[in-house]
Amino acid sequence: MRAGISWIASDNVHAVFKPPSCSAVLQKLAPAQIQPQSIFGKRPNTPLTRTRRNTARSYRSSGTSLIVKGVQMSSNAKTVLVPIATGCEEMEAVIIIDVLRRAGADVTVASVEDSLQVEMSRKVKLVADKLIGDVSQESFDAIALPGGMPGAERLSKSAALLQILNEQIKSGKIWSAICASPAVVFESQGWLKGKKATSHPAFSDKLADQSEVPSRVVVDGNLITSRGPGTAFEFALTLVEMLYDKGKAEEVAGPMVMYKRDRAKVA
Repeated sequence: MRAGISWIASDNVHAVFKPPSCSAVLQKLAPAQIQPQSIFGKRPNTPLTRTRRNTARSYRSSGTSLIVKGVQMSSNAKTVLVPIATGCEEMEAVIIIDVLRRAGADVTVASVEDSLQVEMSRKVKLVADKLIGDVSQESFDAIALPGGMPGAERLSKSAALLQILNEQIKSGKIWSAICASPAVVFESQGWLKGKKATSHPAFSDKLADQSEVPSRVVVDGNLITSRGPGTAFEFALTLVEMLYDKGKAEEVAGPMVMYKRDRAKVA
């Protein structure tokens, strides 16, 4: 089977996910409903623009759904926890957070360190929304772990995070990880027993089941795993599809020009 997004069905039939064409995605998207900013970053101060801004404010205050540039946000949004630690892979963390928020998910970024500001693997500093201890009593529709080293190791040593993950798995909700984290966090806890998964090539030999390691994204029940920074968009969009549906994933992928396959050949 060629590498792709591998869905593990109950009857062990595997299907490789084929991304939609860009044109098919864009046909489904309505024109933007919000007046764009000028090239200098200032919004035109017209009556219509002022009305849209006031309407948006009233929607936010009332909790009513608001569609901005094709992305729906709602007070009933799916909830996702993204824990981060010193040395985590910043590309993976930011792509996961960004793509899920584009889909309208309520994403909580939680630091397993003693402070909200966390220095990632390439010295990029991210500021979390909360400390991991502050979300220990909360419930999430999905949990998504970025990888990176030594970030994955630090995630694996967070007792609070492990407890949250254990409850997530028991509850039958979505749990996911990318890069080193499937091996360093999930495998080390014995959670991948009887599960098919993938991980970063430098850590995939630690996985007990090697059958789906070459796949870029593997879905086995409520478990999603992926390989590294280069597969982060596919991983995040798979999360969107699992949380919502395929249409929502396509809606988010279209404006990001994710699946444009044609390439201009110059000289």
